[in-house]
Parts: sequence; structure tokens; C-alpha cells
Amino acid sequence: MTDFGDFANIDVERLLRGVDEQLAKSDELQRRLPLVVGRGEDADGMVVVEYAQEGIRTLDIHPKAMRLAAAELSEKVKEAVHAATADLQREIEELMAELFGAAATPSRLMNDPEALLKPIRQAEANYDRAFENVMGELDRIRRDLDL
Repeated sequence: MTDFGDFANIDVERLLRGVDEQLAKSDELQRRLPLVVGRGEDADGMVVVEYAQEGIRTLDIHPKAMRLAAAELSEKVKEAVHAATADLQREIEELMAELFGAAATPSRLMNDPEALLKPIRQAEANYDRAFENVMGELDRIRRDLDL
């Protein structure tokens, strides 16, 4: 029997179970993501916003806010929208952490791109090693057959 290094020791059943688990988690994410809503309001509570995947879902303006100058009301709306989008991001982070673990949250990956690249580089190294093993074995067969 020819030695294929670590490649020969792959537990295919475990690998397939892992793939099935990741697909199930991705399906769950797709199902739950549209239900995630961020909520925010200005410091005075005069403007309340719900922000979801599709954008602003609700915008509630207290009647007293209508007496404010346009620029001041505009600032309150922006403050509430900012708070709602930050809350939405936090909710998405929690959902991702729940399903895939804290290491897979979007902010963690954006703040630490090396964390994202590390498994990619490991997969690349595994592929290179497997390719070299296969090519070496093909070369041996070619020599054995005197081709």
C-alpha cells in the first residue's frame, strides 16, 4: 500500500457530517436573518426607528418633535437610525456567534483578517501536499510502467 500521508487518514464520515452541519447552520441563518431587527432612538426618545435587512422598517416621530427646527429633527432621525443600525449589527453578531461560534462573527473577521485567512492558508497547504502526493504517485506509476 502506498503512503498518502495525512490524506489517507481523512475520516470521510466525519468530514461529511461536518459539511452537513455547516449546511444546516447556513440554512438556519438564511431562515432567521430576515427576522432580525435593530431598534434605536434619539437621546430624548422623540424619534424611534426599527431597522432590518431591507432598511428602515418603522420610523416613529413623537408629535412634540414636529415643533423642532428641521435641522434639529434631522439630527434626531440620524441619531435614531444610527442607533438602530448598530443594534441590528449587534443582533446579527449574536446570531452568527450562536450558529457558527464567536470566531465567525463579521466584526471579528473584519477586525482580524488573519483569522479569516488562516484556515484558507491551511486548506491551501493541505491541497498542495495532497497534489504533491498524487503527482508523486503518478510519477512512480509512470516509471513502473516505463512510460
